Amino acid sequence: MHVIYGGTFDPVHHGHLRLALEVSERFEGAPVSLVPCHIPPHRGVTGATAQQRLRMLQQAIAGEPHLRIDDRELTRGGASYTADTLRQLRLELGDGEPLTMVVGTDAFAAFDHWKEWEQIPELAHIIVVRRPGITLNPETPPGRLLAERRAGGAEALRHCASGYVLELDPPRLDISATGIRERLRKGRSARYLVPETVLAEIHDMGLYRACPVTKN
Repeated sequence: MHVIYGGTFDPVHHGHLRLALEVSERFEGAPVSLVPCHIPPHRGVTGATAQQRLRMLQQAIAGEPHLRIDDRELTRGGASYTADTLRQLRLELGDGEPLTMVVGTDAFAAFDHWKEWEQIPELAHIIVVRRPGITLNPETPPGRLLAERRAGGAEALRHCASGYVLELDPPRLDISATGIRERLRKGRSARYLVPETVLAEIHDMGLYRACPVTKN
């Protein structure tokens, strides 16, 4: 089982890390690869550069055996599209290895606006993490995709390479990168919202002092 969890990680925080570990535990300790995007196609500019975000991720997961970093989108450059990343991974893993991507309900609700979205279920399973207050309309393309491909449990994803959509409702830390950037921009503390090593990197690099406020 190969699991990826993509995002801007601007900055990576305890909510990202706890969710990744929850997913790992659902799949009996399978490692989860965090995939920082280079340029997010549906969001504004990031507050930290690609290399700064990568450095923070490295600090955040140091010593955690169940979390890894896959920096292929950073090295590939340009806008980061999930379909391109999954296609590349599928070539590396072969046709039979289960490949799974993690996405929040908020992002999945706009799934039909993603590049080559209809090809993604043919390349990988999708784990949809429920977000409080976000309801998926069953009449929309993402809602119909969930209904058509819904998995009964995590075990189903182990038995084929792609095609299932699994909803998860893990314990969630209500932390957002947007809120962290805003706090730091105002000179407030972000302690206990991000790992101490990440907070030290933020201060050392002088990040988020007057960064634009963009979505997480």
